[in-house]
Amino acid sequence: MKRLVLMRHAKSDWAAGQPDHDRPLNARGRRSAEALGDWLRATDTLPDAALCSTATRARETLAGLKLDVSVKFEKRLYHAGPGAMLRCLQKAQDDTVILIGHNPGIAGFAEELVSAPPRHPRFDDYPTGATLVATFDIGDWTALEPGTGRAAAFVIPRELLADTA
Repeated sequence: MKRLVLMRHAKSDWAAGQPDHDRPLNARGRRSAEALGDWLRATDTLPDAALCSTATRARETLAGLKLDVSVKFEKRLYHAGPGAMLRCLQKAQDDTVILIGHNPGIAGFAEELVSAPPRHPRFDDYPTGATLVATFDIGDWTALEPGTGRAAAFVIPRELLADTA
């Protein structure tokens, strides 16, 4: 059995003239990343390894989760489509992997991976910080195919921060 935590980076800042790749998280994004890390720990969904886009906002999201995992920063995950994400994940070695990327690719990848979408009103638009946990009845990531995952959980930061707002 393999488990994937598929996370869109948290909310980022927009600064005039700043390259898209270099945009950092804003204050809400930093709070969201921390809350998502707390949620992963509370639900015992801790990954063994991370695959992360090289974009600043993705790196900062991963750092904010405060996970003790091996990390591989992948330039090809920056604005990757579902196919590139699938190929990247198929090279993973660990049982539970977190992949942090960007829309629209990550929403498309989430939709393609699961046999049935989670019952959540925000799954289709996959807002910043949206996180899907999916399980796969495979022994090796190389066997991963679209439509074979089971959605175990889906959460957005707004739900986690509602008590602190």
